Order: sequence, then C-alpha cells, then structure tokens
Amino acid sequence: MQRFLSISSKSTSLKNQKQLHLPLVSSVSSATPKGQSCSHYFNQKSPSLGSRLGFDRVFSSGYFPNRVNLREHERNGNGFLRSKGLVGEIRNYSSETDRESIDYDVVIVGAGPAGLSAAIRFKQLCQEKNADFSVCVVEKGAEVGAHILSGNVFEPRALNELLPQWKDEEAPINVPVSSDKFWLLTKDRAISLPSPFDNKGNYVISLSQLVRWMGVKAEELGVEIYPGFAASEILYDEDNNVVGIGTNDMGVAKDGSRKENFQRGRITLLAEGCRGSLSQKIMKEYKLREKVQAQHQTYALGIKEVWEIDEKKHKPGAVLHTLGWPLDSKTYGGSFLYHMKDRQHCVMRLGVGFSHRTALFLMNNGYGSGLRIPEVMISIGLVVALNYHNPFLNPYEEFQKLKHHPSIKPLLEGGTVLQYGARTLNEGGFQSVPYPVFPGGAIIGCSAGFLNVPKIKGTHTAMKSGMLAAEATFGVLHEGSNMEAYWDALRSSWVWEELHRARNYRPAFEYGLFPGLALSALEHYVLKGKSPFTFKHGKPDHEATNVAKLHSSIQYPKPDGVLSFDVPTSLHRSNTNHNHDQPAHLRLRDPNIPETVNLPEYAGPESRYCPARVYEYVPNEKNQLKLQINAQNCLHCKACDIKDPKQNIEWTVPEGGGGPGYSVM
Repeated sequence: MQRFLSISSKSTSLKNQKQLHLPLVSSVSSATPKGQSCSHYFNQKSPSLGSRLGFDRVFSSGYFPNRVNLREHERNGNGFLRSKGLVGEIRNYSSETDRESIDYDVVIVGAGPAGLSAAIRFKQLCQEKNADFSVCVVEKGAEVGAHILSGNVFEPRALNELLPQWKDEEAPINVPVSSDKFWLLTKDRAISLPSPFDNKGNYVISLSQLVRWMGVKAEELGVEIYPGFAASEILYDEDNNVVGIGTNDMGVAKDGSRKENFQRGRITLLAEGCRGSLSQKIMKEYKLREKVQAQHQTYALGIKEVWEIDEKKHKPGAVLHTLGWPLDSKTYGGSFLYHMKDRQHCVMRLGVGFSHRTALFLMNNGYGSGLRIPEVMISIGLVVALNYHNPFLNPYEEFQKLKHHPSIKPLLEGGTVLQYGARTLNEGGFQSVPYPVFPGGAIIGCSAGFLNVPKIKGTHTAMKSGMLAAEATFGVLHEGSNMEAYWDALRSSWVWEELHRARNYRPAFEYGLFPGLALSALEHYVLKGKSPFTFKHGKPDHEATNVAKLHSSIQYPKPDGVLSFDVPTSLHRSNTNHNHDQPAHLRLRDPNIPETVNLPEYAGPESRYCPARVYEYVPNEKNQLKLQINAQNCLHCKACDIKDPKQNIEWTVPEGGGGPGYSVM
C-alpha cells in the first residue's frame, strides 16, 4: 500500500484541506508508540547538519513512518536530502492513500537569517523553560543557503545576542573590515567622499555560508529543516485564521497532469525574504499596511559577482562603496566592492558544505577535489533602485559597464568570475514596515522590510526580528499570551530605533543624486537622524516607469569576455536549475498586455530589467514580436513582480529545489 506522510501546523478544521504528503518508500507498515523518534539515516561527512530528518512526538495519529532507505538517493554534503531524489522513488499517486499527519508547534517558511534566527531562539527558550515544542523550517532552495545572496558587510549585533559564543564555534565570520572608502564616480574619475557607513567592528562575509552554519546550529538544537519545499499558498480555517501553507504540487507537468513527484505542505511563520509571495498575500488579505498607515514598499535590484583575483591585489577586509556612474543622476543606486577572505577558509571540499549539484558545478569550472583551490576572493556588485524612469535602462548592462571603470578595472584584470547572481532588496525602511502580525502567525525579516538603507545592511535587523517573533511565539504556546507581543517588542527594540533614525535617507534621493546627497548629509552629520519631519516615498516602482517616447534608447557596449560578459555566460555561473517539465511559475494576468501595452508604449522593459534574460520578444511566423518567457533561467530575484508597468507579471514559486545554487554569495 502506498503511504504518504502529511505535515501540518497544529490545527483541526481547515477551509481548504491541503497538506504536505511526504512519500514513504517502505512497503511494510508498523506502528511506533508516541514519544519515540524516527529518523532517516544515511552516510555523510558532516554529521551535525542534516544528520536526521526525524519526527519526535508530533504524529497526531499515534503512528510513525518506517525508516526510509536513502542510500540510493541524491544528497548534498551537509546531509540534506534533495527532494528530487526522495520523491523520485514513488511510482504512482493516489488521492485515496493513507495519510499520517505530523503536527508542529512552529513551522517557518524560509531558512534565511530571519527564519533560522527564529528557530534557534525558539528552541533556546524551550531549553531554558524545559518546554517540549517542535519546530520545522521549510526552504525552497535545494539546500540551506542556495538562494541566499547579499553584499555582505555583516554587523554582528544580533548574532552576539543569539549565539554569543559564535567566535568559538567556527562561524564563517573571519575578516574584519580593514578600510572603508566611499567614492563618487564619474566616467573617468573616482572622487573620494567621507564614508558615512561606520563599519568598524563589522565583517566581510558570505551570507550563504553563514546561513549554512546557522542551519547546523539550528539542527543541533532539534530544529527540523526541509530543503526543497516551496510554499505556494496560505491555508485558513473557518474563522479566517492562518493555520499554515501549502507547498506547490511537485509533480504537475506543463499540461497539468500529475507526475510521480507530488507533494504539499503547511506552515505558519513567514521568513521568505524580499517580496515574499505569501507575505504579499497575507498583507493584502489582512490589510496589514493599512492597519498602521504604512507607505508602499520601494525596492532595488542587486546584481553581484564573486571573483578570484591576483593575491598581490588582495586587501582582506577592504570595503568600497560608490555612487554616480554608470547610473545617471536621476537614478538612485551605487556599487560595492568587498575584499573577502582567502578561499581556503571557505569550505570547498567536495561533500562538505555544498550539494552534489554545487560540487559538480565547481568541478566543471576547475574547482574541486584534487584541483587547485582559488586563493583570494572579492565580491563586486551594483544596486539599482527600481523606481528608475527610463524603460531603456538595463541594470545588468550597467553592471557590466561598471567593471570597466579605470579605478576598478585594474583590480579585476587577470581575475576569474566564480559566481553570479541577483536579488531584489527592500528600501522602504521605517515608512514601509507593515503591521507584521496576522491571525495565526507573523512576518519576519526582509519579508516585512527591515533593511537600514544608509547602513546598506539588513541581515542584523532581519535576525533580530526573527528572535523577537520567536519570543512572542514562545509566549503564545507556553504562557497563553498573543502574537501582538512581537509588534510591541519590535517597536521597543534597537531595530525600530535604527530604522526611525534612517527613515529620511532613501526618500531624499527622490529629488535626484546631488539633492539627495545634500539632504542625507544634513540628516547624518547635523540632525543625526532626529529631524522633526518624515519624508514620503514617491510613486510605487512600477508607476515610476516612463513611456518610451520620453527617452532615447541606450546603446550598451558588447561584452569583451574578460571583464564583461553576456547573460548566458553569467547565468551559467549562478548554477541555476529548474525542472523543465512543470507549469510556468511566471504568469501573465493578461497574456495580451506584453504585445498591446508593454512593447508599444514602454519598448518591452521586461526584456531589460530581468538579469537572467527570462523575458524575450521574438518574432513569430508572421514576423510579429511576441513575448517568450524562459522560466528555466529565473534567478528568483522578483524584479519582474515589482517593476512590470501594469503589474501583469505574477511571480509564483516553482518546484522546490529549483532556482539558483549559490555557495559563496
């Protein structure tokens, strides 16, 4: 008999009955008493992370699944199970199969800094109070860290509170900031300005590496982490309370037929990152922005590469930020260049720290077991605010231009690109934070938007928000309080103080680069964030796009293949992979708008703002341009969901485990 395991948050009656059905490959049924753990065992080199996907005392039916033989299944070096390998053993799907329900006390969407901080803090409280509550983290990436991209100059304030012994526990935080420069770029010059960032005591890190380490710490505390599960819908009970989420149907082919991989799931805490799809639905359903009169969110697109450079040029911990060129004076944005640590300190052995897919990618590019390990790395990137006006602007091409600046080019010459990626980020700050509590859960981290724009940092605030939400959640389960305690604690925390002091920096640049510099200098050096007024943001990003006739086309230089590259070359370096036989996760609300509105009025901006060439206008048999969506290229950056002029593109989650495979981003 085919058996499935159904995972849910603890609840009884559902409006839309959908659960996560984890196939059990064992054909022998056996009952196990409650309270006895059941784990999946397999050989691994890293026993601390992913050493078990076990379930303790949480089966509402009183039965446990049989242990699953995973020796033939694909796995990554941390021991995380790849969902493709697990469900690939199931040959038939039946809607009438027996289901064993697993109830969790806390279920979190997203294994990023906020989600893992929440999980860790909650389990710490369980230990302190001798309470027995279960926590599950569901992650859409193939492994923890696979979808994490950030600059990142890391402020350890929240980590000091969460795991104060991190320096003694091999955290991948080893390179303190050694210098901090700020330049205004023209086409040929770099003008040095006073640095407002105050990065003393901060570290240059890879955030994808840090969250892998946090995953280890979470599992050591008993948190169960499931990579490869993509949350796609909200589940409500009859009283309109959120009781979890449903994952997308892993196993629905392009034609809608069910393949052999069919899974669903439910969750209660949302830590999806910037422009989280479920968080957007929750904010709309419960009018969370209107509840506190928050302004709309405003966004930017960050594009990043990690390079190996000549060791003689390397200055560990050197930090550079720029404004100005290659962007025009009406477009807000800037670049960053950080000297990272020696590559040998990043775990690079095959089977340790990376999935099988990532390991193969590194081997195919010359890095792997028995091969040369790159010596030193830098990260370089460009951030472009998505409220830019010119529809001909191409953020990817602007980034390629940046690398040819005479003050940057010499550093990169002779180097090699290791990885490429892109992700949107929140820039709305204090004015745009919604009410983060809803019936049955809370929104944490960048899903709510806690980035401190003048600091160019959001990891520490995201982590702190997760910790505060965990404390409120523990109060609900252990003491009978309510989740509103999260909102109260947030407004009393240093996160709120930071965001309030920084609230006028980003909207100041609505007036252009130089007025923005003057106003932000006044805020920083004179008023010190205590001005008696609060600026408002301009139009939402999609409304800021002008019609094409108001601008001239921008001619970008061809890539030289040395410093600048075409999109397919860069995309290969992102290690992006999707199952081609699945429904398109990029959906058009009206399929006619691209050809009737976007192309004639805006010159097809989706073909330029996407950093992965997902959207292309190609001629049909009648030589008419039609929009072609290459969904398999998607980096999950969410720019299309934000910038489309008519909000016609809806980004939805693809099958879990798809998307980029970042390892040092």
